Amino acid sequence: MTVTDAADTATLLGEGARTIRVGTRASLLARTQTDIVASALTAAGATVEVVTISTEGDRSQAAGTPIAGSGVGVFVTALRDALLAGEIDVAVHSYKDLPTAAVPGLALAAVPAREDPRDALIARDGMVLGELPPGAVVGTGSPRRVAQIAALGLGLQLVPIRGNVDTRIAKVTRGELDAVVLARAGLARLGRVGEATEVLDPLQVLPAPAQGALACECRSDDPALGHLLRTTLHDEGVALAVTAERTVLSALGSPCSAPIGALAEVVEDLDDDGRVIERLSLRAVATTADGALVRGSATGETEDAERIGRELAEELLADGAEPSGYAMPVSEAGPRPGPDAVAGELPPPAS
Repeated sequence: MTVTDAADTATLLGEGARTIRVGTRASLLARTQTDIVASALTAAGATVEVVTISTEGDRSQAAGTPIAGSGVGVFVTALRDALLAGEIDVAVHSYKDLPTAAVPGLALAAVPAREDPRDALIARDGMVLGELPPGAVVGTGSPRRVAQIAALGLGLQLVPIRGNVDTRIAKVTRGELDAVVLARAGLARLGRVGEATEVLDPLQVLPAPAQGALACECRSDDPALGHLLRTTLHDEGVALAVTAERTVLSALGSPCSAPIGALAEVVEDLDDDGRVIERLSLRAVATTADGALVRGSATGETEDAERIGRELAEELLADGAEPSGYAMPVSEAGPRPGPDAVAGELPPPAS
């Protein structure tokens, strides 16, 4: 995107400014996330219109039908198409859903402040993960969560599940499942984080790369809007962390739905002269061809986010990580008696 300055954003602010059309998926969570961006732009003096775009992923999820193809980017493509067609000016994505390849004509303008990226458990009777009895049925649409929870050796039956947050939690309250695992960020944005019975420690279950983060895209030929988005919403520390996490994913040659976890943080450290400086700390996990887990960590300068992610991915590959990331462990428990309609459902495309 062409570099611009604050003067160029004047056409987007105040009386007589053009309306900025912000695109969103139809789900409550997507609309809530979009409202974060729309509200920030409005507070800055912009005139904003929220435009709802129906995506193939939403239609498939609502109908309970399998998602065609690999599912990669299925919640993203319709928003990007609308952006390129000039139907909207900004697309707001869950960053973890974005394919790692760039799209010509589009620019990632801003990465807003991140919600807590950890996973959360919602279990019957207020139980935490370690209290669930062997054979308990836990629903999740994420191969990443399946791989890491299975590796804990708790004897849980992990079953695929689709649907929005309400649908998934309802399966616990109705007794169809003993628990579900969801992103804490989604619960927080919906005001439902209090329903979590446990927030999972990343030492046990690393989140998906970019989980909890949002991505704001605009057309690359709209530098004034890109500048407004960046100066209004962008968090550079989050952007650096997410860059490192997603570089692990891309360097492993894996789609965003692969069972790969990564979490980076900007942390304070001391240099050789005892001065406080900031460094980037990154942890990642991937699966081997036989479904075992390999883990690694790295630390480096914040400006080296891509290099840190790439080198950690190389270490994981050297330790046996499967480049495609699709080796999956088998659930230890057999089928659960009674209602198990979820057992035949396919997972959604993103962790």
